[in-house]
Amino acid sequence: MAKDREKILPPGKSPREFYASELKRVRESATPRISQEKLGLMTFVTGGYIGLLETAARVPKLDLSIRIDEALSTGGVLERLHDLLEFSRFPDYFKHAAAHEQNAVTISEFAALIVPGVLQTPEYARAVFLGAEPLRTEGELDELVSARMERAQAVTALTGTKLWYILDEAVLRRVVGSRAIMAEQLRHIADLINRRRMVVQVVTFEAGAHALLEGLLCLMTFRDAPPIAYSEGPHAGQLLDDTELVGKCERAYDLLRAVALSPEASLALILSAAEEHENAQRNPLA
Repeated sequence: MAKDREKILPPGKSPREFYASELKRVRESATPRISQEKLGLMTFVTGGYIGLLETAARVPKLDLSIRIDEALSTGGVLERLHDLLEFSRFPDYFKHAAAHEQNAVTISEFAALIVPGVLQTPEYARAVFLGAEPLRTEGELDELVSARMERAQAVTALTGTKLWYILDEAVLRRVVGSRAIMAEQLRHIADLINRRRMVVQVVTFEAGAHALLEGLLCLMTFRDAPPIAYSEGPHAGQLLDDTELVGKCERAYDLLRAVALSPEASLALILSAAEEHENAQRNPLA
């Protein structure tokens, strides 16, 4: 499949960019020519959304591609591109959100239970994957960890993207893998903070009930496209681009920022938790 993708992609074009150019080509070559607005009406989205797809500002979803193929009588061109291009190495429910990260101006995420994927160390990620599915083979684990580390390196290296993470205190306390893995993981987060790659805040247990008790939320903003939100539960996720829903998510995140510790106090708590894990590792009976 990788070789097929290399054959079909023009030099210098990403899968998203190629899809965008093909969508524009088949739309403009339709007889009679169909505008973005008309195509939007025919496929139950806005003309502006079609424009976002044609500039690669939005990642195509399979069901919409199928509707566009039907509206333009392409014979299934766009649907086949999904299979040929393999838009992502990530699970279907997350791949569209992952594809947006590279173009985001800001990424703001809250994690209630585990360290966000882009902040994870290889050992922590392996423990998370193994905990979710204990029967995975070493080869499967290696592939999953590799994909996560590639994503982590790409996002944390985005110098033009402002990164902001809020962690529940449970993320610092839960022992994932081992005490040693936890200590290394928390010191990795502290290192990213000290290198000024991101802002991290912690919501302590004493904060009580707050606006995002139910789990993970990620907000992304863009220069030339509306903001989006992504929420996730066990083996399922949802990408939100409805203006009203995204606005509610943004307000919830702002409320959470208000009850979280300051960045300075959060860093101190992260380092303190790392030290506690190290002490517990050295003195397991203490």
